[in-house]
Amino acid sequence: MRAITFGYEAGAPILDDVHLDVDEGELLLVSGPTGVGKSTLLGVVTGLVPRFSGGVLRGDLLLDGTSIIDTPPRERAHAIGYVGQDPVAGFVTDSAEEELAYGMEQLGLPPETMRRRVEETLDLLGIAHLRRRDLHTLSGGEQQRVAIGSVLTMHPRLLVLDEPTSALDPTAAEEVLATITRLVHDLGVSVLLAEHRLERVVPFADRMVLLTGAGRVDVGAPADLLATSPVVPPIVALGRAAGWSPLPLSVREARRPARALVLTPPAEVPPPAPDPLLTASGVGVSVGGTVALRGADLTLDAGRVTALMGRNGAGKSTLLWTLQGTRKRQAGRVRVGREDAAADPAALDAAGRRGLVGLLPQTASDLLYLETVAEECAAGGAGARAILDRLAPGIDDEHHPRDLSEGQRLALALALVLAPEPRVVLLDEPTRGLDYAAKGELARILRDLAGRGHAVLVATHDVEFTAIAADDVVVLAEGEVVSAGPTRRVVAESPAFAPQVMKVLGSPWLRVDEVVAAMGTRP
Repeated sequence: MRAITFGYEAGAPILDDVHLDVDEGELLLVSGPTGVGKSTLLGVVTGLVPRFSGGVLRGDLLLDGTSIIDTPPRERAHAIGYVGQDPVAGFVTDSAEEELAYGMEQLGLPPETMRRRVEETLDLLGIAHLRRRDLHTLSGGEQQRVAIGSVLTMHPRLLVLDEPTSALDPTAAEEVLATITRLVHDLGVSVLLAEHRLERVVPFADRMVLLTGAGRVDVGAPADLLATSPVVPPIVALGRAAGWSPLPLSVREARRPARALVLTPPAEVPPPAPDPLLTASGVGVSVGGTVALRGADLTLDAGRVTALMGRNGAGKSTLLWTLQGTRKRQAGRVRVGREDAAADPAALDAAGRRGLVGLLPQTASDLLYLETVAEECAAGGAGARAILDRLAPGIDDEHHPRDLSEGQRLALALALVLAPEPRVVLLDEPTRGLDYAAKGELARILRDLAGRGHAVLVATHDVEFTAIAADDVVVLAEGEVVSAGPTRRVVAESPAFAPQVMKVLGSPWLRVDEVVAAMGTRP
């Protein structure tokens, strides 16, 4: 990139005089606050911006010294592969094998070449057993690997990935990142990767591209940039609070200096007396002939935030829609409210359900249908704009919701769900696309809401958000509740769901602020 500047005629530039080099066999991590322009930067590289976004682009983009700034995206596909935030949205065929071949068909490669590359890529990504599977029946991690494979068969020199782990459970995310690392180290593929959950990716990054606002970027070693960045992953925040040098970027690097810490564990706070606001017992649901939930039991108490966790495909979204009343259940009982005033949401009309239960779907933009942010906030009622400003400050009233970044759209949808303050709040993956500051604000909003007597259930793969927001955790596996209880106990039972601080210091430590308080210092 040479002096890349991009923006719209009315407004400050989103990218301003950006210079960036990507070396062969290098993994560059792109980070920055929600809405700062990460996806725009990736779009310039792939050619999607400004061709499909509008706006004015100046500067130059060079591939092996040759300008490609005016080259259409399809003519870059042989050299630059792109996988967006939602891999399913990019699928154009029915099976994994067909999807891997599709891009090569568009390039007009010979059949024998296509067959060889498909087999090579299936083996490289460990997905040969998925070759004939319907893409929509795959887990999130499997879909992500197929999406990556569909561009790898074209042998790109540069792989551009937009939040490739945001929809994945911790285990699936580790598998995808291991695959990406293998491509970098073994095949010399260069990777430009945007991600909000830095704790997952920082240990693998060679360099970091930090968008700081006002269109500017800082480029450097991750440890150098994170030493002064206002928003950092928990393990770096812990290192800064403890004064460790060099700063740890992985759990392994943090364990050695952590041995010197002498800390008094946080006092265990007994849970309050149960106050059920939603009860579900023996819930059974089948989707397309497949059992999605089997005998699921769940209780949500007033005044508590509960995290719903589990692998991709465990049944979390199905459970949320069933509790809300839209998804038909074949067995079991759901009641919202106290004693004689309790009601089954499934027996109510749409307005009645909304009065009892507010639901944020996994595709949050499904809730947005008006022409401006101001209109959406007005429809959301009193308090919607204030919630939006807390989660994603600075969004113009006149912006069209569909022109916002993924994280900004999510923040707007959250504002619409939370502003009416329903008695029971159900949120499906509410942190996708949100930076650490926004997730901290969301945690405070949910805890304030719970403190006023509401019950909150959050389906999430974000273990760090669970650590700061949740009182309790429920774990699903194959449609069944396999673990439930206080957060500190449940996340300690499984390394996959343990936050970074617990991995470094062990149970019962959950959060950096607990450690800081125990050290008697401030970060």
